[in-house]
Amino acid sequence: MKGVLLSGGTGSRLRPITHTGPKQLVPVANKPVLEYAIEDLKAAGITEIGVVLGNKGREAIQELLGDGSEYGVDITYIVQGNPLGLAHAAGCARDFVGDDDFVMYLGDNILKSGVTNLVESFEAGDYGAGIALQEVDDPQAFGIVDVDDAGNVTELIEKPDDPPTDLALIGMYVFSPAVFDAIDDLEPSWRGELEITDAIQHLLEGGREIDSHVVTGWWKDTGKPEDILHANRLVLEDRDLETAGSVEDGAEINGRVELAASSTIEDGAVVRGPVSIGEETTIKSGTYVGPYTSIGAHSTLENVHIENSVVIGDSTITASGRIVDSLLGRSANVESADELLPEGRRLVVGENSQLKL
Repeated sequence: MKGVLLSGGTGSRLRPITHTGPKQLVPVANKPVLEYAIEDLKAAGITEIGVVLGNKGREAIQELLGDGSEYGVDITYIVQGNPLGLAHAAGCARDFVGDDDFVMYLGDNILKSGVTNLVESFEAGDYGAGIALQEVDDPQAFGIVDVDDAGNVTELIEKPDDPPTDLALIGMYVFSPAVFDAIDDLEPSWRGELEITDAIQHLLEGGREIDSHVVTGWWKDTGKPEDILHANRLVLEDRDLETAGSVEDGAEINGRVELAASSTIEDGAVVRGPVSIGEETTIKSGTYVGPYTSIGAHSTLENVHIENSVVIGDSTITASGRIVDSLLGRSANVESADELLPEGRRLVVGENSQLKL
């Protein structure tokens, strides 16, 4: 079995963070989202992985993943170009997949339980496709699956106005090669895209059984800033965190703290875990880093209170106030405005930014 990892898309819901890079490389607990998908595929025994690239961020993704050897896998790059739907992206991988079954994994998703159970369930039967499902609160925003009393899939509907169930497709699939013929027969939806739900429905109507697997544990689509923060919280709760760096006498650490070997928590700083602090980062005196915070590499924090936030990296934060529930892009510098007040605040704000002052 092979893996197809979708890494296209524009990341419009994560702007301005994604103005300078692909959404799949935004870090959660100081690890790019895409790496979690690679790890899940490898854990399921899948080492031949095709990474489908869009028009944006190709070079950055290829620079991170390389040939896959660093992760113990073999990576082939497939260029989709314009994002014309998940089924179109799958179809672009036809030559790579050949006659093999394959897992298709959306590269901006994080799943606590991985895909091993989904793969094993698919392999135990004779299915045209296997789909991962989870109950959601807003089924109108997802591809929804209807099932009969025995739990068999009877219909798939993309973003229905009147959902028959709250069982949503969450972006992990297993397919037989038969899906490519189904994709060939598709017409674009009202969104102008080739929908993967339509392809699976085509298999179903052609007499192929669809295996459904309801995922236990959490799952996150990291498409929006609040999703990144929530995923960061969930991962930090679950992950083993090791303090390898320097903690000076007089620094206060409580709870689980991941501190890279080249990083320092100075005398007079307070860090309360779970927290992840990347390489070559300094937490200076007078700083409070609260729970569920990730500080990226090459950053300096001084005299700031920050919690439940993600700092992507290469940043200097010296603001004297409290920063909470925030996502700070790479090379963001946040300084105190105390000496400027009450004249007013001076801001440079990108498209789709959110500020509370």
